[in-house]
Amino acid sequence: MNAYVAGTGMTRFGRHTEQGLKSIGACAVTEAIEDAGIEPGDIEAAWMSNAAAGVLTGQECIRGEVVLREIGIGRLPVVNVENACASASTAFNQACAMVSAGLYDIVLACGFEKMYFEDKRKVFGAFMGAVDVERLQSILDHLKDSAKKDGGTQTGAPGQSRSMFMDIYAAAARTHMTRYGTTREHFAMISAKNSFHGSLNPRAQFRDALSVEEVLAAPTICDPLTRPMCSPIGDGAAAAIIVSEKKMRELGLRKPVQVLSSVLRSGWDHEAGSEGISEVCGREAFDEAGLGPHDLDLIELHDASAPAELMAYEALGLCAKGEGGRLVADGETRLGGSIPVSTSGGLLRKGHPIGATGIAQVVEIVEQLQGRAGARQVSGARIGLCHNGGGSIGTDAAAQCVTILARGA
Repeated sequence: MNAYVAGTGMTRFGRHTEQGLKSIGACAVTEAIEDAGIEPGDIEAAWMSNAAAGVLTGQECIRGEVVLREIGIGRLPVVNVENACASASTAFNQACAMVSAGLYDIVLACGFEKMYFEDKRKVFGAFMGAVDVERLQSILDHLKDSAKKDGGTQTGAPGQSRSMFMDIYAAAARTHMTRYGTTREHFAMISAKNSFHGSLNPRAQFRDALSVEEVLAAPTICDPLTRPMCSPIGDGAAAAIIVSEKKMRELGLRKPVQVLSSVLRSGWDHEAGSEGISEVCGREAFDEAGLGPHDLDLIELHDASAPAELMAYEALGLCAKGEGGRLVADGETRLGGSIPVSTSGGLLRKGHPIGATGIAQVVEIVEQLQGRAGARQVSGARIGLCHNGGGSIGTDAAAQCVTILARGA
């Protein structure tokens, strides 16, 4: 791809009760513009992602425009992007594609979300729209039957006491445990690892480091998931300025980060156990970049739950099917391991304002490749991958994007 990241910006993720949606988004955009060393008027187009504002704040239709107008940016084309938890990676993918196609030289991709409200049922209810709502009751019935069949416990109703996606992840986790002998301890190791990484990230929502024992002792949300195995609700925004190679040279970027590939796909009906959306997106991204899994120096995964991270190890080819537990148990995905995963703390600890997550992953990889990650820096990092999924239809994610970034010369 002919696309480079010239600058990034990101708020701390968490509870920003004193800020509205416009303020949160504007902070990330302003920081990205300053980091790129450009003027607001230099931006030729913007892709603005948000997933839940219509339900949670009532701001529909022109979400990106109102954020940009807050900081005096207008006239340019604005494309509002909504694609569940993959909204931001979709915006980034489309922005990079338009630059690569030669239509623009400087564009903005930004994801922003305001999700923390006292009424948790309203928030959890927003996630209900990330499945086929005409089949919602049958999905809920299936999840209940699955838990009963597997001997799992359900406390309260999905969509009221928790996001229904935790029930979806829990069902997948139980299947993986039965098929491969994966244990709750393996999932707890992922949560503990990401809590250590998050403790080193000043923009993470949670910065306390947890032990495996503390993760296992936490309240159960949906068997086998305890609370630290589930991503939290919060507010936040992340932004990136993307430029063409010509503009990259004109700007004299000292540490350019190139977008080697970015693959976006929707899910499809396939048999359980057969190749799915993560496998296909990963393979196509590697092929486009001319790389393989073992060329990577680090990864930001869509760890909306701890089991999701473990299963993504296998889908992306970091290890064989059923060996994800061994990979984390051996410390390979921890800082200092052969392939550090979710050095930001991941969705589990950095946080998951769903419309911002995909670009927040890009921010982490870019800072790592530029040597700006501080205490969580991966030594000599040159190539990183972002894996971001969203929604659920059938047996797989509704949308997924895999992006590979590389440090320039």
